[in-house]
Formats: sequence, C-alpha cells, structure tokens
Amino acid sequence: MAQVLEFKLPDLGEGLTEAQIVRWLVQVGEVVAIDQPVVEVETAKAMVEVPCPYGGVVTARFGEEGTELPVGAPLLTVAVGAPAAGSPGGSEQHGEGSGNVLVGYGTSQAPARRRRVRPQAPAASPAPAASHASVAPARQPVPGAAPGGSADRIASSAGHGPAGTGGLGTAPPPGAGRPATGNGADGSPADGPVPVISPLVRRLARENGLDLRELTGSGPDGLILRADVEYALRAAAAGAHSPTPSAPASAAAPAGTRIPLKGVRGAVADKLSRSRREIPDATCWVDADATELMRARSAMNATGGPKISLIALLARICTAALARYPELNSTVDMEAREVVRLDQVHLGFAAQTERGLVVPVVRGAHERDAESLSAEFARLTEAARAGTLTPAELTGGTFTLNNYGVFGVDGSTPIVNHPEAAMLGVGRIVPKPWVHEGELAVRQVVQLSLTFDHRVCDGGTAGGFLRYVADCVEHPAVLLRTL
Repeated sequence: MAQVLEFKLPDLGEGLTEAQIVRWLVQVGEVVAIDQPVVEVETAKAMVEVPCPYGGVVTARFGEEGTELPVGAPLLTVAVGAPAAGSPGGSEQHGEGSGNVLVGYGTSQAPARRRRVRPQAPAASPAPAASHASVAPARQPVPGAAPGGSADRIASSAGHGPAGTGGLGTAPPPGAGRPATGNGADGSPADGPVPVISPLVRRLARENGLDLRELTGSGPDGLILRADVEYALRAAAAGAHSPTPSAPASAAAPAGTRIPLKGVRGAVADKLSRSRREIPDATCWVDADATELMRARSAMNATGGPKISLIALLARICTAALARYPELNSTVDMEAREVVRLDQVHLGFAAQTERGLVVPVVRGAHERDAESLSAEFARLTEAARAGTLTPAELTGGTFTLNNYGVFGVDGSTPIVNHPEAAMLGVGRIVPKPWVHEGELAVRQVVQLSLTFDHRVCDGGTAGGFLRYVADCVEHPAVLLRTL
C-alpha cells in the first residue's frame, strides 16, 4: 500500500520566510524521482528550483502559480511505495530520502507514517473536489479535536488561524453547509472558513484585532491578500470603516492599480526603508576629469587579451581607497555599541534587471586585479539578468559601487545598502568644458557621490576617501603606488 508523504516548502536560507510559486515543473499524477526539481519559486533573493526529496507519484499540489507561500507550508504530496498507473514495476518503491539537504530540512530518512484523516462534508452539500489547489491537505488529528471533524477544524485547532476564522482554504459555495470549526471565542461554532491561504496574513490580522470575515479579498476567487489587510488597517487608523463583503471592491479602495510589494521589489523596499530609519547618512560629491582614466582603459584593451571594463577599474580604485580609509568598510553593532571594521572587501554593485534592482557581491574584491574583476562583474551581471543568482551571491557585501551613469544621469544621492557603511555613486562620463593645465578645454567629466554612515566616521574621513578616488580617476598612475 502506498504511503503518502507531504513535502513542505523548505527554508531556503538567509532568513527567508516565504517564496512565490513561479512555475510548476510537475503535474498531478506524474511520477517524480528523488531530488527531481518540482517547482520554481522566487524569493526576495533569487529564483530557485526546489527538488523533492521523495520519489513516487504526485497526488496533489498546493498553490497556483503566483501564490506566495510561507516556509513550512505544504508544496505537494507524493505517494511512495506503489507503482504508478501505466508505469511497469514502479521504479520508486521506497520512502527513503536522498540525503541531500536544503537549509532547514533533511532527507536522510522518510518521515514516520501518518494516519490520514478524511474530511467529512455536511450531508447537505457535496464534498469539495480533492484537486482544488487552495484547500489545505488533511492533517493528523490534534489532541482535543473531535473525531471525524473537517480538515478546516483540524487546521484551526492546530493554530493555523485566529479564533473564528477557520482553517486554510476557500469559502464554500452559496447554500452549502458550513463546517463547524469549534474555535469561536465562546467555544461555539464559527461562521466557517475565510478565504485566506497565508498564515502570515492571518497573524497580521490577529495581532491587530482585525476580523477577516469583514474583508473582501482582491485575489483570485476573493482570496484575502496581505495588501487587503494592510489597507484595512490603514483605513481603520484614519477613522474609516474596513470594507464589508457586501461592498463592491471598487468602492473599498481609491481608483488605481495596486501592485504588491513582494519578491525582489519587496525586499528592496524593506532594505531601503530600514536604511533610512537606522542610518544617519550624509553625502558629499565632487566632479572629476576622467579623461586620463578613459585613455588608460583604451591602452589596456589595445594590448589584446580579455577586455577591461570601466566598472572594474572603478572597483579597483575603491578597494585601494578602502585600504587607506578602512572606516568606510565597516558595519555598526548598536546592541554592543561598537563599530566593526571588516578585514575583507566584498564589493556589491547595483544591477538593474527585469525583476528589479539587485546587488550582486564580488567576494574578496581587494585581492583581485582589473582583469579578474572584469570577469567576475561580467559573470554576476549575466546571472542577474537570467535570474539565477544564488542567495550567497546577493548577500554579505561590505561596500557598494553604484554606476547610475548607465541611465544617462549625472548625479544622485545614494542610499546606503544596510548594514554597510557607505556607497559610491558614479554618474555618466560626458564631454564638458574644463580648465586643464590653465586653459579651457573639453574633457571627459564624471560626478562622484559618496553617501556614508556618519556613525562610523566624520566628514574629514569621507572627504579624504572621495578625494583619493577622484585623484585616481584623474591620474590613474596614482594607483601604481598600491599595486
């Protein structure tokens, strides 16, 4: 007899708590092998293919493409130990795992066999279709739950939703009986399940005393999303009433398109907001004559071999400047009230992609020459555009270089990439009138901007760093002293 195993969304590392389903790679009824990728998800860091640790027949999938799931939520179930229909012999006859590990879950042993509880629908209405992706799978009975209760009752009793909201899943059709949840505030049956999938949304509503039954969801089939809860909380804070199920959605919110802040865009929003809240930043800038730097690059590339990129030369200048001014390669530990100066320079650089702004990190940038830096910048940029950067390649930076000149702008005020202490911004390099050797001439001019955490240093240090960078741009031979 086949054993049905439930595979949950694993912890993908770097403190990530949720992921969005981008594309299913398997169908219900399909045979999967151990460690076969079954779904592609997008986290706040990168696109990841998630392998299943079990081999067998896929019996259910949970969540449509575009659905956001928290870590630990069911992804799919696999029947292990019986041949699939139409597959002779059934190659996967065991419940052992692969031994491979994603962060937070191991697969060396199969989980203990669990007794499945079949949901019992009320006699007045037919049972919902088992293949409905938004209905939670049956769970093991919880101590204290009434025998034969519905799956919604079990989910609620297990703490997956606030009192009175029911379990996971969607609301029953009009006229259908509502399953008793048994979790009302007074112990009486609640009104039935609320169309909410994410436990994070339930927790947000519960912590703020919001009754989800009074909301109309803006998601598919009336699904209540985090944006709906946040809007209702803002409306309540402003003295307005939250929308009720009888109110049309168009009357509940102002006209316009609502774009959820999630995935990469949400991660950027969180990080920039935290930077503005926690870092007392200041900015200084200077114009520099980059004519000689451009000539030096042309001379390097005229000798043959791999081409040297401009950003690689700027990165080499940054690492030389950080060696002179190590205060800017640091972070602040407010709990210990200490500035931590870092020994290694892991240089982040801003890269614009179709998925939004990402900041890949060049590890050990201080140990690389211009040719090595050019190759690593090219590799990471290509991976960023393809959406294949790993969480490790997007974290751990100690200083960031932002070349916003590629957008055709001269200057900007960078926002420090928390928890770093500084960011150097580089504008476009364009011909401008410039006094050169006492005469007016047309030179290639660039504006350099440095935003820094005023807790790690004062303006003198920041100005010294920026002036050294400008000197190296104007006279690349200055770098020879550090080579």
